[in-house]
Amino acid sequence: SALRSAGARASKGTVPGAMSDDEMEDYGFEYSDDEDEDEDLDADIENQYYNSKGLLESGSAQEALDGFASVIEMESEPGEWGFKALKQTVKLHFKLSNHEAMIQAYRKLLTYVKSAVTRNYSEKVINSILDAVGASPDVELLREFYQTTLEALAESKNDRLWFKTNLKLCKMFFSMREFPRVSKILRELYAFCRNEDGSANQARGTQLLEVYAIEIQMFTEQKNNKKLKELYQRALAVTSAIPHPYILGIIRECGGKMHMAERNWNAAATDFFESFKNYDEAGQPRRVRSLKYLVLANMLMESNVNPFDAQEARPFRTDPEVVAITSLVAAYQRNDIERFEALLELNRKQIMEDAFVRDYVEDLLKNIRTQVLMRVIKPYTRVGIPFIAGELKIPEKDVEALLVSLILDARIRARIDQLNNVVEIQRDPTEAAAADVYKGLEGWAIAIQAQLGALFGQI
Repeated sequence: SALRSAGARASKGTVPGAMSDDEMEDYGFEYSDDEDEDEDLDADIENQYYNSKGLLESGSAQEALDGFASVIEMESEPGEWGFKALKQTVKLHFKLSNHEAMIQAYRKLLTYVKSAVTRNYSEKVINSILDAVGASPDVELLREFYQTTLEALAESKNDRLWFKTNLKLCKMFFSMREFPRVSKILRELYAFCRNEDGSANQARGTQLLEVYAIEIQMFTEQKNNKKLKELYQRALAVTSAIPHPYILGIIRECGGKMHMAERNWNAAATDFFESFKNYDEAGQPRRVRSLKYLVLANMLMESNVNPFDAQEARPFRTDPEVVAITSLVAAYQRNDIERFEALLELNRKQIMEDAFVRDYVEDLLKNIRTQVLMRVIKPYTRVGIPFIAGELKIPEKDVEALLVSLILDARIRARIDQLNNVVEIQRDPTEAAAADVYKGLEGWAIAIQAQLGALFGQI
């Protein structure tokens, strides 16, 4: 402004070599005292904004609000400083829980989007406000906020911001389990990701995966495995996207749950591990949950591989949420049923409060009891059910149910004699011979132990 003022003063004097007013008009230059006044006003507005921001940082909230209001009044028409002042006003009212005043200020801010600031800057500011307000537990406030934003964006034709706002609204309805409303918004979002002929818009592959992630979560909650599987496969087939690892983590986690429902433990373990890696890359706390699910799938598939041997998982071995599961793994791998059940009881809150894990605890118990039962009957061709029940510490009817399951799965060849309450194991000659050797060795070991006991008694 100093250079322009100097130029204006030079045009009025007789500085040698300077162009006359007429000459300057010919070249398109116009200098006037009005420009100096505008620049001075701009400087005053800027100073007022930063003074108000200083009051905000020093904790003088009301004085800051008054200062920002002055910034808006000082502008003859909507401009950048007024937009910035309104941004601060909205955030401050939210912090002070003045929700009605916040909505009014936000509506005014949205009128600046059309012409007062650049498209990118307005998008950045509105996104930051939506993220800040999105942390509120007040559902009605969020609903009004998102709807107000969408109404304003319909006029400004900002597709990117419209999509992001609808996505946030959709997530809010999902968290409230209002699935019909979620479905309605999803239809609009899918339409945004398609071309006019209905084909997928390859340029919007990243946005499409975000939409898939919400619908996949909805189908997971509804336990609609048929639609979930179809959508999951479509999501994995999208190649024209560079999605955020958090989105991939969600898709993989839901895929793992889908495979678990199908009792496909191996595929579930693979998906949970991929989910864990993606969440870990995104720095998301949900990585620990995926790791717990991976451990669960590993135990159900009766794998001897410890998931915490993987380099990515090792640092989480001592995480408080994971410790309960890791101790279960150790007991499971040793087929120590007493320790396993004791740990389940001891860590009931950490383990059973997760509805998904709770659904599979009975499967875990069945697995470990099956392993112990197989070990108990191994040396015998005929064994009493009460004896097995004593070893497993479960009712006899549960032992019968386990035996029936093993027989139907062809894991053992046996028949249950309910009259005598015994199970008769049928073996081929080689198995029988091996069992006889095993039993003979066991008898030999008992005899030696008895002899040693007698010998030490004499000494």
